[in-house]
Amino acid sequence: MKKLPRKARRRAGKPDRVSAQEDRRRPRFSHELSVLYEDDAVIVLDKPAGLLAVPIKGSDTPSALSLLVAKLKLKRQRALVVHRIDRFASGALLFAKTIPDRDALVRQFLAHTPVRQYLAVLRGRLGVKAGTLVHYFRREGMFQQLRTARDPQAARAELRYSVERLFADASLVRVELVTGLQNQIRAQFLAMGHPVIGDRKYHRTESSEQLIARVALHAAYLQFVHPRSAESVSIDCKLPLDFQHLVRELSRSSRARR
Repeated sequence: MKKLPRKARRRAGKPDRVSAQEDRRRPRFSHELSVLYEDDAVIVLDKPAGLLAVPIKGSDTPSALSLLVAKLKLKRQRALVVHRIDRFASGALLFAKTIPDRDALVRQFLAHTPVRQYLAVLRGRLGVKAGTLVHYFRREGMFQQLRTARDPQAARAELRYSVERLFADASLVRVELVTGLQNQIRAQFLAMGHPVIGDRKYHRTESSEQLIARVALHAAYLQFVHPRSAESVSIDCKLPLDFQHLVRELSRSSRARR
């Protein structure tokens, strides 16, 4: 057998450093759904970043809903949307299996009673370790535009946050939604001058971020009242690998600056 040159052997046996970094920073998903909780009434998925929550009209791009519909059809069950999370965010996503169950859950979300907590990595160091943010936005197209309370068409956005970790020039925060506007976390922290790292939709310069290839936003915890038993259901969703990579590299950078 003809031997490979030493350089070629090294590349064949082990990925080069750039390729390995590229692999860690990108989200991964397949058509195999990761189920966090399931019973006859509800199912909670661990939605990976990059996968749509629901289908785009006129497109055959896979979504969490379309994949779940196909999966549950084999058991003669349905999948019905209760709430959504952004395409490039990851984390816990709740569906119902019957119309009465969905209606009961949707009423909870309209009343803002479920506990929805996200982990986000923000650009810059937050000076206040915990607080409440209130803003007013008007949705224009795919974007939330900052407005004032005097705008009759503006919707109120409120969230609570606490800093879990500070890095050299970034902050890992836990966010609890009080209201539930589309892109709310991204828009509110941008209004504070701290865009979510990797959020190229609301802050174009984030497209050059090298440590993660999507918005650093993860739905880490969900608590709701079960529509049949009336008992509290709590779901934890661990950080995906690309988010872990971001936090690890930011930690290393912070230590190097000391």
